[in-house]
Amino acid sequence: MTFLVELEQEEDGRWIAEVVDLLGVLAYGQTPEDAKAKVQALALRAAANRLDH
Repeated sequence: MTFLVELEQEEDGRWIAEVVDLLGVLAYGQTPEDAKAKVQALALRAAANRLDH
């Protein structure tokens, strides 16, 4: 499964990563890599939950 992840740095220095095709799947991190890892884990959980229901 492939997810398109958008990264953006907030004014306070944190990074936000969002999975474009999964509404509401976003995560913050201290670095771009941290935010991306967190949002990928969340996206997998969201996709698994959708398959279960």
